Amino acid sequence: MNYSFDCVFYYVSELDRAIRFYRDVLGLQLKSQDFVARFEIDGVLFEIVPSSLAAKSAQPGNARLCLRVDDVEAALRELRAKGVVTSSALRKENGILGSFFDPDGNEICLWQYTDSHISDRKPFAK
Repeated sequence: MNYSFDCVFYYVSELDRAIRFYRDVLGLQLKSQDFVARFEIDGVLFEIVPSSLAAKSAQPGNARLCLRVDDVEAALRELRAKGVVTSSALRKENGILGSFFDPDGNEICLWQYTDSHISDRKPFAK
């Protein structure tokens, strides 16, 4: 069996509210919408799916959307200015981590590389 990457998705309780958050607060570009909404981040398909479409056996998981930024502290300040509750920036072994939650409680991480051979990758940009 050969596997190919398809997408990362979050279940959300209100599709329109989630679209406004990801589009208006985070600045992601909405690529398409039908019964789900699709965004693309650096060539990766990110979907938000109404929880009403979830299989009855679906259980909460431990997946997170992680967005790379040049400056975690600046990104957290910008989010706070928009009314988003965020964590503090935490220094880790090879970077700086921050996090916040979407309106449905899905965690979103912000990551700033401090290792110079990795940090030259282009960050997520609005």
